Order: sequence, then C-alpha cells, then structure tokens
Amino acid sequence: MKITKLSIIIPAYNEGATIHLILNKIKNVELAHSVEKEVIIVDDCSSDNTRESILQYKTENPGLNIQYFNHTQNQGKGAALHTGIAKATGEYLIIQDADLEYDPAEYNDLLKPVYNGSADVVYGSRFMGSNPHRILFFWHTIGNRWLTFLCNMVSNLNLTDMETCYKLFNTSMVQQLALSEKRFGFEPEVTIKIARIPRIRIYEVGISYYGRTYEDGKKIGWKDGVRAIYCILKYGLFK
Repeated sequence: MKITKLSIIIPAYNEGATIHLILNKIKNVELAHSVEKEVIIVDDCSSDNTRESILQYKTENPGLNIQYFNHTQNQGKGAALHTGIAKATGEYLIIQDADLEYDPAEYNDLLKPVYNGSADVVYGSRFMGSNPHRILFFWHTIGNRWLTFLCNMVSNLNLTDMETCYKLFNTSMVQQLALSEKRFGFEPEVTIKIARIPRIRIYEVGISYYGRTYEDGKKIGWKDGVRAIYCILKYGLFK
C-alpha cells in the first residue's frame, strides 16, 4: 500500500506547559516520499491549561494539520487512544506521547519497512539498536521485559519491547479491532489482538529513549504493571 498521510495520535493529560515542545519536533520532521502529517490530539479532560496551549499552538502554526478532541471526563490513556484511532484518516498511524521521551525525528526509521512494502505494523524498541537510551529504573526494565515475555508467549511473537509508546499501525487494520482497555492495558491488548490478524506483517526497529522520572511527570506505576499482566492473561488465554 502506498502511504500518502501519517496520522500522529497524541493522548494528552496535563501537558499544557510542555506540549508545544513535542509539537515543534513533529512540525520540524520531514517525512520521506512527501508523506503528509495529520496530528490528532486527544485531551483526556486535563485540569491544567492543556486545551488553551494546544488551541493557541494550532492558531499560530496553521501549516501543521492539528485536529483537537477533548474528553469531558478523564478516562485514561487507552481511552484517548481509542478516540484518536477512530478519528485517523492516514493510511498509517503512529502513537506519540505528549512528553519528550520519544523523538519524532525517528518517524522515518519506523516507516522504512512500510515504504519498502514489507510491514503492516512496526514497533519501536527501546532495547535494541545503537540509539541513545537514558538510564533510569532497574525494576521498570525488568518489569517491561517480563511483560513482553508473557505477551510473546500468548501472541507467538518475538518482540523485545511490547510496552513501547512508538507503535505504527496500518490504520484500517487497527480500526477493525474491538479495543476496550482504557488505561495502560492498551499496550498488551492491542498487541495480542493485532497479532491475530491473518498474515499480519509485524516489524521492530531500534529507537532512542529519553525517559522521564516521576518528578518530571511520569505517570505509569506498579498498579499498571499488574493490570498489564491481567490483560495478557485475559486477552491471550481467553479470546
């Protein structure tokens, strides 16, 4: 499939002070083969000035195609992604967190297997390749590897980083999935369900990672890890 437009899905919650920084990075990215960018921001009922920051940025940068949607009550990252996926109009979509942990300059790396006509899905792995990775939490790394291992067992994949934010999907394929997880259970659910599509072509490429600490605003915690295990068992063992 030829790709003419990439939809960039950004779930946002209380990112008013910094969301312009990630939008600047996205604006400055030049996608190969003249692929257009469609930025879909889903504000999950932020309590700060996220809405005002986004609308001001949209007004000041008319050259960047920004679509803004707002949840009237806080539902979770997964719910915001459900909304963004449903609104996407590009042939492919990518998930982009509103923080600065992932670098939009690597979109073309993720898209390379798509440009080559080889991939329907591409995951960006923080645990492979030679790109820079910030060193942070030992137990988070162990937890991520165990969750990936368990997810691989039930999906029959050999991913190195199931929990990565950077997931690139064929839009029509991911839109056909019945997704229900509203928080961080989205990651194993979408992975397990996308792997069940017949003849799906899934690739993985190494990416850089500029991780945040909790003081910087990182939101995921141990309860989300427990929920991820539950989701792996739920969606992996009981279809």
